[in-house]
Amino acid sequence: MTGVKRVYETARRKKVIFLTIMLVALTAASIVALAVGSVYIPVSDVLHAIGHALFPDWVSAPEYSAASTIVVKLRAPRIILAILAGVSLAVAGTAMQGVLRNPLVSPFTLGLSSAAAFGAALTIAVGPAIFGAAYYGTAVFMGQVFPASTVWMILFAFVFGMSTVLLVYLIARTQRISQSTMILSGVVIGYLFQAGITFLKYISDEGALREITIWLMGGMWGATWATVAILLPVVVVCVYLVERTALDLNAFTSGDEVAKNLGINVPRMRLYTLLVVSFATSACLAFTGVIGFIGLMAPHICRMLIGNDHKYLIPCSALMGALILLISDTVGRIILAPVELPVGVIMYVIGGVFFVYLITRGRGRAVE
Repeated sequence: MTGVKRVYETARRKKVIFLTIMLVALTAASIVALAVGSVYIPVSDVLHAIGHALFPDWVSAPEYSAASTIVVKLRAPRIILAILAGVSLAVAGTAMQGVLRNPLVSPFTLGLSSAAAFGAALTIAVGPAIFGAAYYGTAVFMGQVFPASTVWMILFAFVFGMSTVLLVYLIARTQRISQSTMILSGVVIGYLFQAGITFLKYISDEGALREITIWLMGGMWGATWATVAILLPVVVVCVYLVERTALDLNAFTSGDEVAKNLGINVPRMRLYTLLVVSFATSACLAFTGVIGFIGLMAPHICRMLIGNDHKYLIPCSALMGALILLISDTVGRIILAPVELPVGVIMYVIGGVFFVYLITRGRGRAVE
């Protein structure tokens, strides 16, 4: 027993060390992201700008006069939004793969992203006709002025994203279909919403068409401190709730019967998990647009590195997803500076290359 305990402690220590390394890497990437862009700001000025904003009496202002405005008001909320979106998408992918026992499940494959995109496109294309003068007003939150059109778009994207996962689950529950068929149902529903998006693009005028296309590419352009204030508690609470189910998710990996024998209410647990992660993901996608592959890549990478224990896999995937999305967004800001490349484009390239590697690794073995 002592030998088994020693092996367990060694494995646990390695996982904790890896999580620490991931946290340090994310912190370093955040500092670099604050420094680079169309205007380069020395790291010393970045640290002074952050320190002065937090502790004005203790830390002096940066030498570069515009550094505080660029770092604190423009780049910092964007970086935090990228981290929150990466965390929510990665944790959603991990939890969905756990409760559905399929490594290819993600918010994207269950139709959530397509549904959120349809909600946003619907608002852009026909919002003026539906809401009239209310579409062109303004809303104030935490001192930030939002166009009413943006508020409606966020609301519709959130509602459609949430309702789709619930619909997929209800179809599976009513028809008593298998988990694989449930996933296929999500894919089919996603294609239906894609058809709806195509139709809305077809009937849109030039301005609406451009706005829909930009939103579908995904990006952090709408990041503000008000956005962060809305999403931060949502993401933190949802990740905490998912982490509390880590042991139950471990049981799910052995099958529904094993989970039932361990006293888990399988249908309730599955619905609870899907709703929690869908809530966080829909909230983030409503602000960022469609961003794919994070929910697939981050869990896969972390499983290869630390194994399947969800107690460590969930926080590891969260940090990995945040790191991938933050680096991708930073590359998008600097690769064609001063023009920004949508982060969704970069994620499609990275995701495609990653899964080609997964399929071909091990002399052609398929993803397990």
